Amino acid sequence: MKFLFVLLFVPLLIIPAFAESQILPTEKGTLDVKLTYEPIEPNIQTKISIDFINPFTQKIQIHIDYTVAVSKDGETVFGPTQLIHTSEGSVKIPIDFNLGEGVYSMDVEVEGILFNPIPPETVSFDIIVGEAHAQLITTPENGENGGCLIATATYGSEMALEVQQLRELRDNTILSTESGTAFMTGFNQFYYSFSPTIADLERENPVFKEVVKLTLTPMISSLSLLNYVDIDSEEEMLGYGISLILLNIGMYVGVPVFGILKLYQFRKN
Repeated sequence: MKFLFVLLFVPLLIIPAFAESQILPTEKGTLDVKLTYEPIEPNIQTKISIDFINPFTQKIQIHIDYTVAVSKDGETVFGPTQLIHTSEGSVKIPIDFNLGEGVYSMDVEVEGILFNPIPPETVSFDIIVGEAHAQLITTPENGENGGCLIATATYGSEMALEVQQLRELRDNTILSTESGTAFMTGFNQFYYSFSPTIADLERENPVFKEVVKLTLTPMISSLSLLNYVDIDSEEEMLGYGISLILLNIGMYVGVPVFGILKLYQFRKN
């Protein structure tokens, strides 16, 4: 399914990404937490930028109480810190990833907002250090944590009907087959290398957000066809998947090309 996003956003892949970033919600969705940093090499101190974002206003939330912990393979390399307060809602924390290359887990726990204590809510990031050029990926603990950043930014909430539809198709259809699971595992690393940039642009530019929404609508409509079929084998998954890809290529490439050719022929005549 997410391969379809590549077909839609190939032109946007030329946007340079000078820093890695990703936004994920805390456990109950009270806040969105954004990490940003330059590519990380082991044993070199790196500053990790953390922004706490109000999910309703999409603006930085001031006065946050939080803790941070970083570990690798169960061994702690940073923290857990004592309760820290940020009045600005944005901080930079220097961390030395000193256990070599690999995947580090960074847990950010929020315990207070605007001087009011709240039940702790945690958000976990995986940070790849070393030759993988340090990109953030979601933690697939139960198959439900991987979020579609572009659709969430487009429709304003993870609870939006369109986002829920995409999530259900992923969890109940694609991940129900071995080929779909293998595809999603590899594709997530690629998808999250550019989707944070697009999601950030949507939040900063309402016009761009509406353009993305207009672009997503036909694709989501075509994906809804999967709700009316039963996929019980690898062959059926591949068959329906290829059919949907071809359908979307026809809508997003074939129709515009046909229109341009007809316009050219009309002007020529």
